[in-house]
Amino acid sequence: MSRDLTVKELLEEHGRTYAEEAGIRLKNTPAPLYQLLTLCLLFSAPIKADIAVAAARELFAAGMRTPQAMAESAWQTRVDALGRAHYRRYDESMATALGAGAQRLADRYRGDLRRLREEAGGDPERIRELLQQFPRIGAVGADIFSREAQGMWPELRPAFDARARDAAVELGLPKTPAGLARLVADDDLPRLAAALVRSGLGN
Repeated sequence: MSRDLTVKELLEEHGRTYAEEAGIRLKNTPAPLYQLLTLCLLFSAPIKADIAVAAARELFAAGMRTPQAMAESAWQTRVDALGRAHYRRYDESMATALGAGAQRLADRYRGDLRRLREEAGGDPERIRELLQQFPRIGAVGADIFSREAQGMWPELRPAFDARARDAAVELGLPKTPAGLARLVADDDLPRLAAALVRSGLGN
């Protein structure tokens, strides 16, 4: 199978970003960026992807779509939303981290992740470092943010983490981020990255 056909089928079968699945209309404005950060935080626990996505949807449905709303929400309200998504074992600690992360975003960046981007000065590694200053956001969460946000923040391109690259190798595609980036238009980079991860996870 040619690379073009492989990529076409990959995007058709798996090319839905995790932000899209979580109901986030991703654009470079404060609320969607915060929602993406929330999703990345939920992914930072060792839990299945579909449960993390479901947890994000429950939190957003309960009105916790901005850092202010999250910070002002009751801890038990967060726990209950996570419970409805079957986000077990980590629900209480995650509820605490969600509140603390929202407060940090409000205090440090006045609720706007674009200020984090400005502070990083166009350096993608610095963006990842600053993201990891939020509670419970580690390298995995920062990588997910970079994958999903690269369509809006060009300095993050090309963002293909180890899971995406490993899946690419299995499919006979280039193993480097630069090589993978040449396969699609810039706007499709988040979809290709997500598709590779989903392919590697078998969903």
